[in-house]
Amino acid sequence: MLRYVLLVVATVMVASVSARAEPPAATMYVNPQCGCCQGHAKHLRAHGFKVTVKETHDMSSIRRQHGVPDKLEGCHIMLVDGYVVEGHVPATSINKLLAERPNIKGIALPGMPDGSPGMTGRKSEPFTIYEISDGEPKVFAVE
Repeated sequence: MLRYVLLVVATVMVASVSARAEPPAATMYVNPQCGCCQGHAKHLRAHGFKVTVKETHDMSSIRRQHGVPDKLEGCHIMLVDGYVVEGHVPATSINKLLAERPNIKGIALPGMPDGSPGMTGRKSEPFTIYEISDGEPKVFAVE
């Protein structure tokens, strides 16, 4: 019986490691006139994400569909593994989201902060990444 239990545990562990070996697939919706979005996609690819970029002029509708409040809007919107990621969120925060799997809609870095992944300029202060959920936004991470 102990051998059977160990075999089941080992099988589950191997399956979970193989599932994580696949790069996270993400779909990024961008305005065709925006140049910084491709820079953020490049940042994410360099951190192991498989990013598909889709150009659209209907960003507002996509944001509404995924529950992104106006005050958390960033430059573009991305869907990854059941979550929405709004704006130039660093890969480390997205990885934290995917590892912890909180019961929220997603995360956002509002605006287009200088020095954030894909943006020019220098980072002048820590980035505050917020949870997207029902109710008032809460801080998810500070980088």
